[in-house]
Amino acid sequence: MIKIGIVGGTGYTGVELLRLLSAHPAAQLTAITSRKEDGLPVAEMYPSLRGHVDLAFSSPDKAKLTECDVVFFATPHGVAMAQAPALLAAGVKVIDLAADFRLQDVSQFEKWYGMPHSCPEILKEAVYGLPELNRARIKNARVIGNPGCYPTTMQLGFYPLLKAGVIDAGNLIADCKSGVSGAGRKAEMSLLFSEASDSFKAYSVSGHRHIPETIEQLQAMSSDRIDLLFTPHLVPMIRGMHSTLYGRLTRDISNDALQALFEDAYKDEAFIDVMPFGSHPETRSTRGSNMLRLALHRPNNGKTVVVLVVQDNLVKGAAGQAVQCMNIMFGLDETSGLKHVAVMP
Repeated sequence: MIKIGIVGGTGYTGVELLRLLSAHPAAQLTAITSRKEDGLPVAEMYPSLRGHVDLAFSSPDKAKLTECDVVFFATPHGVAMAQAPALLAAGVKVIDLAADFRLQDVSQFEKWYGMPHSCPEILKEAVYGLPELNRARIKNARVIGNPGCYPTTMQLGFYPLLKAGVIDAGNLIADCKSGVSGAGRKAEMSLLFSEASDSFKAYSVSGHRHIPETIEQLQAMSSDRIDLLFTPHLVPMIRGMHSTLYGRLTRDISNDALQALFEDAYKDEAFIDVMPFGSHPETRSTRGSNMLRLALHRPNNGKTVVVLVVQDNLVKGAAGQAVQCMNIMFGLDETSGLKHVAVMP
C-alpha cells in the first residue's frame, strides 16, 4: 500500500483527493493536515466521507509526513516549495496541486505569483504532470507540478494541431468557462450564491496566471512562437469547465484528416474521449469523473478550426490528474481509483 499524506485537506481539491483516494485499491491515507481544524474528524467536516475516511485533521507539526510515500499539496501557492526539501530528503515524493513547480521560468513564477521561489534547484527537476503528454518523465519523477485546470484543456485541445503544424501558432484563442468551485473554498463576496448565481462574467482579461504556464508548455509543441489570447469566465455552476479553442489553419486539410489527428493522438488514452466531428460535449458528461471530452468543428468549412473541450475542473482539472500522476509514479495501472462514470443528471 502507498502511504499518503495530504497537506491542506479542507479545500475543494483536498476533499476531492480524499474522495478518490479513499476508494483507491493501493492507497493508505496516513495524514491529512489542517492547522485550524486540528483534531476534527474529516467526516465531521465532510459527511460524504463518513465510513470511508476515519482520520482526523492534524496540524502540520503533528503530522508524520516524512513517513509517507507521497504527499499531495492542496494548498495556496508557496506552501509546497517551503516543505518539499525536507520531504524529498526523507525519500517522500511530492505532488503539488498549486503553482510552485509548474513554471520552469523562475522569473515568470515570481512575476505572476508575487513571491520568490525558495527552492529553484528542486524546481529544475520537477516534472509537469500532464500524463497524456509527459508520461515517460512522470514515471521517474520525485516532484510533480500538477497542471492548472484551464491549461489542461488548452494543451490537450491544441496539441494535435500544433504537433502536425496545421494551425498558426502565433494566433491561438481560448475562450474558457469554469464553475465557481475553481476559485476554491473560501468566503469571498464574488463567490457568494447571491453574487454568482444567475450571472455570467469574464475575469482577468488583461492577464491570468495560467497564461505563462500554458504558453511555456505549448511552446514545446511548436518551433514557431506561441501567441495565446486567453479569456476565462465564471459561470453559475458548482463544477465543470468548457473551453472553446480557435486555431487558424495554415494549409488545406480535410475534416476527416483533422479528426484523424486527434483520434491518432489520443487513441490509447483512457481519459480523453474524442467525440465524432461536429459534436457538442457538455460539462455534465464529465461531472465527477476524470474524463476529458473534446470535439472538432470547422465553421462554414473555412480557415478556422474550433475545438470544444470539457472536463470536471476538480477532477481531471486537479485532484484526478494528481492521482493519475501518482499511479504512474508508483507503477500502478494509470486508471486505478479513477474509473468513475460521470454523474448525470
